[in-house]
Amino acid sequence: MRRTRLSALTTALAVASAALLVPALGPAVAGAAAKTPKVLVIGIDGLLFDKIAPADAPALDALIASGSASKTALYAPPFAPTLSGPGWATLATGTWPDKHRVLSNSWGSTTNLATYPDFLTRAEQARPALSTFAAATWDPLVNDSAGKAIFSSAVDARANGANDTDTTNQTVARLRDVGPDASFVVLDDVDAAGHNCGAATTCYLNAIAATDQRVKQFVDAVRARPTYPNEDWTFLVSADHGHTDAGGHGGNSVPERSSFIIRSGPGTTPGTPAIAPRNVDVAPTVLSLLGVAIPAALDGRVLGTATGDPFDGLVGSLQTRVDETGIPTSVRGWTKTAPSGWTIDNTAMGTGGITEWRGWSFATDEFWTRTEADQGRENNVRARGVFAVADSDEWSDKSTTGTFTSALTSSAVPVAGKTTLKVGFSSHYRKEGAETATVTVSFDGGTPRTLSTYTGDTTAKIESLATPIPAGAQSAKITWRLSNGSNNWYWAVDAPTFATS
Repeated sequence: MRRTRLSALTTALAVASAALLVPALGPAVAGAAAKTPKVLVIGIDGLLFDKIAPADAPALDALIASGSASKTALYAPPFAPTLSGPGWATLATGTWPDKHRVLSNSWGSTTNLATYPDFLTRAEQARPALSTFAAATWDPLVNDSAGKAIFSSAVDARANGANDTDTTNQTVARLRDVGPDASFVVLDDVDAAGHNCGAATTCYLNAIAATDQRVKQFVDAVRARPTYPNEDWTFLVSADHGHTDAGGHGGNSVPERSSFIIRSGPGTTPGTPAIAPRNVDVAPTVLSLLGVAIPAALDGRVLGTATGDPFDGLVGSLQTRVDETGIPTSVRGWTKTAPSGWTIDNTAMGTGGITEWRGWSFATDEFWTRTEADQGRENNVRARGVFAVADSDEWSDKSTTGTFTSALTSSAVPVAGKTTLKVGFSSHYRKEGAETATVTVSFDGGTPRTLSTYTGDTTAKIESLATPIPAGAQSAKITWRLSNGSNNWYWAVDAPTFATS
């Protein structure tokens, strides 16, 4: 719920401010000159999205009211700690920590930033005429003397403020006088308040209010530009991690893994997306706005892109908990309903166990990762929205007989006249004991042939499997089978794709 203490006048002013932030959308007037796209990414270190509403934050409120806003989820140790280094590198590069390799707040030259550079550097490499700018109070983001800066020297101008006031002043001047095509600025005071006071304090809310005034300065500087009527500005706001109520971050709790993305500007679909974005989506979104091709190596996708994932269509079928006890009753995050044409075979499944995980289920990160911490579920980073889960470990948390044996089979894939079938999906698998995990394919209901067998952990992986299509085959079905599981880990599968050639 938004703040009830806002008066009708204050609310009206917020809506009016929001309207000023975003030009009216609609078809271009015939013969009108195209506006110049520009984007400002604002990073607020350690900000929890749920704390914006109770704070005095009219500028952020206006950006939320005028655009889209969603909470997002990060990874957790041992994949990477929820610290600023990994958090900002993930947002800047559009890749997860296993690619960019910024795994702490002190990294020197031990990263893959040359291979996976920040989005401003990519913009400069593709379109050198673009104007770019990066500013931050935290040295390692823009200051090479502090190590290998996340935002490289390819950026036209970098400013390392002595404090948030200095960072703000330098950014406002740059926005006013230059109006870069793409800018990134990070403010630190909210994070400092989190460490000093904890996130459940008035002190933390006051830091948000003060930072909100700086956000207003950025927006006002943009709107005051003489050329503003000829420019299309997009504002993106996000955070590198969250904070615990007591203060601190780095671990795997829900608050520490929490971030968000706010987007306001032309082409934004208003409201809360049904499928939450990921922080890796900021970089490709900026590149897209600038007309720069998005490299295939990026893990993110442009915000607002329609998903073709059949599992995401189940979002309206999600239920609240049944046997699980550590998940809030308000969280709708699991279902046994399969997508149209898909089937779950539990004929060899043991009995009893936790209802939510009896055979293949479909779940969200918010629901699944709350079942138990420190077991790697948080690091299923290449899945998003709704994904398929076979979790023998959680199933066994209640009395069972037999073993966990369940198969998930796709709808029929047309293959007539083709010679090769390619199957893609994200896989997050942890193996233990006698458990087996296989991917098989059956053509026209014939004997299944094995595409892949997992003999060890394969976490946060994108799979690409291929198989020849028998002559005369008309259709294929793909099956993911977890067998002989008994309190020994899990398999999460997402975004299945099928292509023929």
